[in-house]
Amino acid sequence: MASSLLSFTLAKPTTASFIRASSAPATASPTSTSTHESLNERFARKGIHFSDHNGVPVVDLTVRNGSSVRVRVPDAHVTSYRPKVSWDEDGFEEVLYTIPASPVPDDPPKFKGGVGLVINDSKGSLVSSSEWAVKDVDSDAIDALQVELSSTSGSLDITYVISLYPLSMATAVIVKNNGRKPVTLTSAILSHLRSKKRGGTAIQGLRGCSYCSHPPLPSPFELLSPSEAMKTESSGWFSSDSEPKPGIWNVQDVPITILKDKVSRVYAAPPKERLKAFYNTPPSKYEALDQGRELFFRIVRIGFEDIYVSSPGSLSEKFGKEYFICTGPAAVLVPVVVPPGEHWRGAQVIEHDNL
Repeated sequence: MASSLLSFTLAKPTTASFIRASSAPATASPTSTSTHESLNERFARKGIHFSDHNGVPVVDLTVRNGSSVRVRVPDAHVTSYRPKVSWDEDGFEEVLYTIPASPVPDDPPKFKGGVGLVINDSKGSLVSSSEWAVKDVDSDAIDALQVELSSTSGSLDITYVISLYPLSMATAVIVKNNGRKPVTLTSAILSHLRSKKRGGTAIQGLRGCSYCSHPPLPSPFELLSPSEAMKTESSGWFSSDSEPKPGIWNVQDVPITILKDKVSRVYAAPPKERLKAFYNTPPSKYEALDQGRELFFRIVRIGFEDIYVSSPGSLSEKFGKEYFICTGPAAVLVPVVVPPGEHWRGAQVIEHDNL
């Protein structure tokens, strides 16, 4: 195996505990020439299965309690996460909001939403045109499963690891700079989380945290573009009088933030504060609440300095009857600089205690 199982302790998650860069070359041919049959021959094992979905190879991870994750191999897009959330026989709930993208003639169908990896440089997205290959898989019985994807963009080797456990799933990125010059990147792992009721959608755990209005990073998986995310539902730029203007910092003063209206925020330490020896960072974890289904999911950030949160307000109606939010760890306000020969790592964990 190119890498050992990425062990993960939910109580005290750390980047090093469940992601590590592999120095071995990729063991799979490029996904453009890999069929789901050949991927199954090389990588399938109990709980890890490859199949064809509308002409695109996908991998399904399923642990012992029935919780599952689906990943599209060519674009490393996580389109489904269905954890077991009750002891009922059918006690599984889809967490992610994923919809088909507008079709492009002669191209395989793509999707928007879900969990999307965003890595951008000054020229734009580094992952929108990337071809991903399955580099490795691993498992521990069927209570911990993992697939490792790899891609190359210029001088960068990018590894993306998706891991599934009975009560959580993790997505971790490792970027290695093989060039001779530093590389400056903005990045995020953005999850579009499904919610039953617009008025019953909220986040908690960010009280006392600084935030400002800010557009999301452009992404091939976005539902709302940066400009759409920042527009209000009426005329003007801001969703309400309480929403600060871009560049104006505020402090979250309530324990639970209702996401009924349209917002687009970055929770983080202001860049000027980061020049000090000591400053307050945002919490390492917070919770997304779905009152309609009486569920909550804890979002854990690792390696990222910012937290992005947005809600579509009435614009959600153009995507369907259900509501959703977009959130996840990010490096938006202060880009990540990866020196030559060095790695940068970041991760997101979605975990729950709903059982």
